[in-house]
Amino acid sequence: MRTLWQLDTVSPMPFADENLSRRVEVVPYRSAWAAEGERLITCLRSLLPDATSVEHIGSTSVPGLPAKDCIDVLIQVPTIEGSDVAEILSSRGYRRRPEPWNQEEISFGVTYRKQVFAPPVGARSCNVHVREQGGHNVRYALLFRDFLRADAYGRSVGSVQDAIGAERDGPGRLRTDQSSRSGDPHAKAANRWAEEHNWQPYP
Repeated sequence: MRTLWQLDTVSPMPFADENLSRRVEVVPYRSAWAAEGERLITCLRSLLPDATSVEHIGSTSVPGLPAKDCIDVLIQVPTIEGSDVAEILSSRGYRRRPEPWNQEEISFGVTYRKQVFAPPVGARSCNVHVREQGGHNVRYALLFRDFLRADAYGRSVGSVQDAIGAERDGPGRLRTDQSSRSGDPHAKAANRWAEEHNWQPYP
């Protein structure tokens, strides 16, 4: 069975050409996602050599994990204000997502600015997340990726539902508000794993 879940989103994505404009489909893991993520990272690094980092995040970055067929990439920049990232990406056809949740997010009670871009028309489905380096929202995205890569049980229990829930909240949205998920067993497990393995976002 190709599709594991099909869920109607609350509202369509703003760009009608996108495959996920009306429905969310979670499909079995595809080995091609890793290579597709690397190609997108290489492209974005060439466009944004001054970015702090460019990384594959989200469900498609975790081997073996079912996911929606949309590559999520995180670009870290020192600051969003005054950054030329939006101008550069727009010049190459990337389209900034206008929804409120794609402008800012709350993590551990702190509000962080961000930008999220859809791909150029006709390009591979993706979300390009631009966040300021060092925030809790950045840590959360990287921690869950690395935790799920390391933990087969975490991959099999609840992770897919989290991925679906994030998309039901809106296109391009990855949940990073841990302050509202203090009782979430997956968040607790991830933080416990980080402590046990002395995990840090970067060496």
